[in-house]
Amino acid sequence: MNQTATAQSRHDRLAALLAEDPDNVALIADAAEAAFAEERFDAAEELLDRHARLQPLTPQAQHLAGLVAMRRLDWARAADLYAALLAGGADAPPVRFNLAWSLAMAKRFDEALAALDIATSTALPQAAQLEVQLLHQLGQFDRAGERARTLIALHPEHRGLNAIVSTLAVDIEDTDLAARTARMAGDHPDALTTLGTLALGEDDPAAAAELFEAALARAPGAPRAWIGLGLTRMLGGDQGEAARDLDKGAEMFGTHLGSWIAAGWAHVLAGDRAAGRVRFEKALALDDNFGEAQGSIAVIELLEGHIEEARRRTAIAQRLDRESFSAALASMLLAAGDGNSERAAKIFETALHTPIGDDGKTLAHALAKLGAR
Repeated sequence: MNQTATAQSRHDRLAALLAEDPDNVALIADAAEAAFAEERFDAAEELLDRHARLQPLTPQAQHLAGLVAMRRLDWARAADLYAALLAGGADAPPVRFNLAWSLAMAKRFDEALAALDIATSTALPQAAQLEVQLLHQLGQFDRAGERARTLIALHPEHRGLNAIVSTLAVDIEDTDLAARTARMAGDHPDALTTLGTLALGEDDPAAAAELFEAALARAPGAPRAWIGLGLTRMLGGDQGEAARDLDKGAEMFGTHLGSWIAAGWAHVLAGDRAAGRVRFEKALALDDNFGEAQGSIAVIELLEGHIEEARRRTAIAQRLDRESFSAALASMLLAAGDGNSERAAKIFETALHTPIGDDGKTLAHALAKLGAR
């Protein structure tokens, strides 16, 4: 008899015994364990509810109830159950990890991070992975980098932790850490995306595209891979496909400003300024202090003949971000066009396809790299 059949027969035997002795709490607990083992989660929950009506759940039964809630994706209930366990003195790494995971899945990221402690991340590599991911999610980059380096030394071979650290390392511009951890993570989608991003930064769009496509084959919902693939298409001149890929990634990310800027420029390079403006304005709606959004809209205003509005937007962008590429582009076009929008538009179109350095890169390449920042 295989393992599944054995588990089923055990649950069936216990259910039959319960029919004869319905208030036997120990028997109910065993039956609930058996139901969970064979993934009969409704039955497990009903049995645990019956247990609770007869007498309070033991810590072991509470933990099982939390696992049932997690398997049913009832994150709020799971969080409540594990929080009660912790408050009752069951302070163990599995309890803290399950509490943190449930809170994170409920998008209660600050509470999830608070639920983890050093002991939990030290004991469980999956907790270490979650801690780094939460710190990254919350924008605590310095702390995330510090903890990532500590935790990767404790759990050097954990695939998920290496993959998450590689993603963080890209954002904190530690390319050595990014490459090292991505290689350790093997074919994990996040690791493949990291390697693709590094290849893109090394001006190898062919290798980057292959890596992004491999990541998406494993995880079609990976926004960073869609963004990366879109940027490689931008560099290859396929602006229509680039715009579609970047739109998909930006929608998945939701609030990631750079994704909307990248998508906007792909549309502009494809000849659809109106669509580009919509995406720049989306970034601006998310953060009206984002200089690249103001500068990008300034370029659109200039190309559309709204000179004074372009000047105003450019000034705002330069004030917000002295290193804004789009603000510098808008300022250059304003100066070169001498207040004439048609002349500025011609200069812009020429610059898109004219090498601007010894490496032969064009303005279109520079705009694609802007999206990768």
